[in-house]
Amino acid sequence: MKIDLLITNASQLATPDPTATDGPNPTLVTIQNGAVAVSGENIVAVGKTKDVLNRMTIQESTRTIDASNKTILPGFVDCHTHPVFSATREQEFALRIQGKTYQEIARAGGGIRSSVRDLRNVSKEKLIQTVLPRLDRFLELGTTTIEAKSGYGLSLKDEIKSLEVIRELNDLHPIDLIPTFLGAHEVPDEYRNQRDVYIDIIVKEMIPRVAQDNLALFCDVFCEEGVFSIAEARRILTAAKDADLIPKIHADQLSPSGGAQLAAEVGAVSAEHLEFISHEGIRALAEKNITAVLLPGASFFLRMEKDPPAKEMMEQRVPLALATDFNPGSCPCPSMPLMITLAGLRLGLLPETSLVAATWGGAKAIATETTRGTLRAGARADLVVWNTPNFQQIPYYFGVNLVDSVVKNGSIVFQREPTRFSSVSTKYHPHPKNKLQENQ
Repeated sequence: MKIDLLITNASQLATPDPTATDGPNPTLVTIQNGAVAVSGENIVAVGKTKDVLNRMTIQESTRTIDASNKTILPGFVDCHTHPVFSATREQEFALRIQGKTYQEIARAGGGIRSSVRDLRNVSKEKLIQTVLPRLDRFLELGTTTIEAKSGYGLSLKDEIKSLEVIRELNDLHPIDLIPTFLGAHEVPDEYRNQRDVYIDIIVKEMIPRVAQDNLALFCDVFCEEGVFSIAEARRILTAAKDADLIPKIHADQLSPSGGAQLAAEVGAVSAEHLEFISHEGIRALAEKNITAVLLPGASFFLRMEKDPPAKEMMEQRVPLALATDFNPGSCPCPSMPLMITLAGLRLGLLPETSLVAATWGGAKAIATETTRGTLRAGARADLVVWNTPNFQQIPYYFGVNLVDSVVKNGSIVFQREPTRFSSVSTKYHPHPKNKLQENQ
């Protein structure tokens, strides 16, 4: 077997092990002096360096990384992001500092609807050039896959435009973008007094077109007081299922709406946010093995006093995922390491629990846990080498980027290299998906 990439001598290799579990998520296992061997786009061996070297034949063409005093982890799977937007909304940050709530800003014409007005006036080409640097930031922070939602178009034309942007970005950037249709993100300005008309457009025009053009795998709804009711969300998600789109749901973020129970009713792959989830909602997710996607960055940035009851979810054996909710309003942050820190400080999750939720859990929330979010033979070779001797230091050094190298589909796509000033420089490596490398 030809070995294309070999990473050896890691102080620690840490990975979720789906074969070892004492709860809803796999156990995190660690290997000292660890190594990973890659052939093509897949991992072929994981273990102690001496054992991997004894099993593998190294060719002259094999690329090597010496990970001495470093840690190897799976690439993060950020399973809840909204990266396709035009203008930023930093003015809302100042309003929140002055005491305005998310709902008050939205009622005044800000929030999602302001992003919709901006995106509708921007071409697809301009959006692509705007989003590409955002994907670079995800990558250099250790994220190799994101779930990317539409939702700032809210018309047939502009939702299709957003999903086409996601599809084209998949050909331009190393990160994999898993597309989700979120036409039910908000009711746009022109239909504020005709909600039923807009929902008809989602069900009868948008969903069929998205399915016909194969533009998304999932359909999401923002089920919340003042946005879409349980009955409205049920109608939209049922239509999505009929069109072979897998349901997801923004649930119980700002009030106890019953969104988690609806997720169980419609067979959603995930329920997301969940700050106000009820005991009944937790039991419903557990019974149906639905992943709870926790987004501590959003509740932190919105200055919310309430956080999702993560420990109760674990006790009830609900699978957990951790994601950024990257978006222009409530969490303009692509850093999964920071989410792990916040999950500890706000949700009470230990680093090993959060790390599993940020990798395998995220993969489960997009139905790809058999190939992503873990380091084992046969899995996709998406991994990160960290400038730290153990994984515990990643959330400990919050606000610091400790990524050394990123491997995506078996290719080294990002590295930090020493400079003569004993600092670091960033180097992107050619990747078959990325046609813009010569400009970086």
